[in-house]
Amino acid sequence: MTDNDLHPEAPFNGDDLPRPAPIERFIDQLPRVRVLPLAACAVAAAAAWALWTHPPLRNVPSGEVGVCTNRFSGSASVLRAGTAFVLPGLQDLRVYDLREQTFHPADSASANGSAPFQSVEGLSLGVDVTAHYALEPARIATIARDLPPDVGGQVVGPAVRGVIYRVFTRYTVREIFSSKRAEIQQVIESELRPRLAADGIVLRDVQIGQVDLPADYKRGMEALLAEELASEKMRFTLELKDKEVRQAALEAEADKVKREKAAEAAGQEQIIAAKAQEEAMAHVLPFKQKQIQQRQLEAEAEKASRIKTAEGAAEARRIEAAGEADSRNKLADAEVYRLEKVGRSTSEQMAREGALITRHPLLIQKTMADKLSDKIQVIIAPPPADGGFIGSTLLGRATPVATTARAATTSDDSPESTQ
Repeated sequence: MTDNDLHPEAPFNGDDLPRPAPIERFIDQLPRVRVLPLAACAVAAAAAWALWTHPPLRNVPSGEVGVCTNRFSGSASVLRAGTAFVLPGLQDLRVYDLREQTFHPADSASANGSAPFQSVEGLSLGVDVTAHYALEPARIATIARDLPPDVGGQVVGPAVRGVIYRVFTRYTVREIFSSKRAEIQQVIESELRPRLAADGIVLRDVQIGQVDLPADYKRGMEALLAEELASEKMRFTLELKDKEVRQAALEAEADKVKREKAAEAAGQEQIIAAKAQEEAMAHVLPFKQKQIQQRQLEAEAEKASRIKTAEGAAEARRIEAAGEADSRNKLADAEVYRLEKVGRSTSEQMAREGALITRHPLLIQKTMADKLSDKIQVIIAPPPADGGFIGSTLLGRATPVATTARAATTSDDSPESTQ
C-alpha cells in the first residue's frame, strides 16, 4: 500500500516534501560516532566548568568564620580562618565577619529623605543613627541555619528601624532634639539588645548624632528658643541683682562687725600696751639708775685717764725741749767752729795771693784782662806815665801796687793777732 492509496484525494509526490536545512545536510554527511565517549567528554567538561566556577578550596579571611552546610543532611560545621575544602553541589560555605559592624540608615538622616522618623506630634525628622553590633561566635552555626545570608541588611536593619520608629513616637521633637537625647538612646539600646541577642547578635551601642528638623519647625523653634533665652537671661539678671543686693548687705554687715572687732582689738591692745609699759618701767628704773652709776664711773675713769695723758704729754714736751736746746747748742758750737775755720782759711789764702802779687804785679793786669776777655774784644788805653797798673787809667784812679800789697799783708796779719 502506498501513500496514494491511503490518501486518494491528495496523491503523494516526492517533490512536495520539504527540503532539509543546510545544517541538517552537514550533520548527515558527518561520520557516525559512538554516543558513550561523547557523553563522557561532556560530563568531564561540565565537571571542569563546575570546578572552575565553584572551586573546592575556599579561603576564610582573618577575623571571619565560615559555616559549611551539607545540603542533603543539613548538618553544619564551623571553619576558622584559613583554607577549607568544600565539595561543589554537596556542601555550601557561608563566611561571616566576627568583627564589629555598623548599621547606618542614610535614608533616615534627613527630614526630607525617603524614610524619615516620626515624633509624637507626627512631624517628620531626620536623625543620624548608628548602631554597632557583632555576631556571637558561639552561635554562628545557628545564625547560618536560621538567619538569611545578609544579616546586617535583612535582620539588624529592620530591627533597628522598628525599635527607633517605635521609640521616637513617644517623644516630642524638642525632647528628641535636646532635652532627652541620652534617655532616648538608653531606651533604644535596652529594647534593641534583647531582640538582637535572641538571634545571636550582640549590640555594642546605639549613637544618636545630628537631628535634622523640618524647616518650618526649625524656624519656630529658633524663635521659641530666642524668647526662652531672653526670659532665661532676664531671670538670671534678676537673680544676679538680688544676689548683688544680698552681697552688699552681707558686706555692710561684715564691715560693721569688722570695725567693731577692730575697735575692740585696738582697745585691748592699748590696755595690754599700758600694762606692758607699767611692767617695763618697773624694770627700766633700776636699769636707768645702774646706767647713771656706770656713766659716773666711766666719767671718773676718763678724767683720770686724761690727767695721766696730760702728765705724760707734758713730760714728753719737757724732754723734747731739753733735747732741742742741746741740739741747738751743739749746732751753734759747730757753726762757730766752721766760721773760725773758714776765716782762717780765707786769711791764709789772701796772704798767699798778696805775696804772689807782690812778687808778680802784672798778675793783676792779666787777671783783669782774663775777666774782661769774654765781654771786650779790644782795649785801647794809654800806658801809665809812671809805668804802674795799666788799668788805673781805665778805672780813673791810681792805686800803687805797693799800697795794695801792704793792705793785703795787714789783713792777713790781723786774724792771727786777734787769735
